[in-house]
Amino acid sequence: MSNLTHTDAAGRARMVDVSEKPDTRREAEAHACVRVRPETAALIRANALKKGDVLGTARIAGILAAKRTAELIPLCHPIPLTDVDVELEVRDDRVEIRATAATVGKTGVEMEALTAASVAALTVYDMAKAVDREMEIGEIHLVRKVGGRSGKWSKLAS
Repeated sequence: MSNLTHTDAAGRARMVDVSEKPDTRREAEAHACVRVRPETAALIRANALKKGDVLGTARIAGILAAKRTAELIPLCHPIPLTDVDVELEVRDDRVEIRATAATVGKTGVEMEALTAASVAALTVYDMAKAVDREMEIGEIHLVRKVGGRSGKWSKLAS
C-alpha cells in the first residue's frame, strides 16, 4: 500500500501532496442519464412541471456542485475552476447530461465534472418526482480528461 499516493505509510487515507506538480490546463467531461417516462420527457421539454424550469435549474445546480466538490469529497483538493458547463438534452425517454470542468492547476477536474453531472441528475429527479416515481439515474461516468501527467484520455479511445 505504500506505493499508493492516497495512503500514508500506515495505510491510512490521506490527501495527495501535489506541490511538486506543474500547473497545466486540465479539463474533464462526465456524462449522466436520467431515464424517464415519455410523458415526463414531454413535460420537461415543454417546461410544464409545477416546480418550474427543470433544465435551467439542473444546469445551475450542476455548476454550483462543481464549485463545491472539495467540500463533498473528503480527499479532493479545492481547485480554482476556470470553466464549468452543464448541458442537458431531453430525449424521448431520458434526459442526457454532459458536464465539463476546466482549470489551470496541479490536479485534475474529474471529480468536479462527475459531481456536476451527478447533482444535475439529482435535480432533474427532484423536480420531476411528483409525476414520475419510476425515474432512474444511471450511467454516470467520466468520458474524457485532458492535462497532467496522463495527458489525454478518452473512454471512447480505451
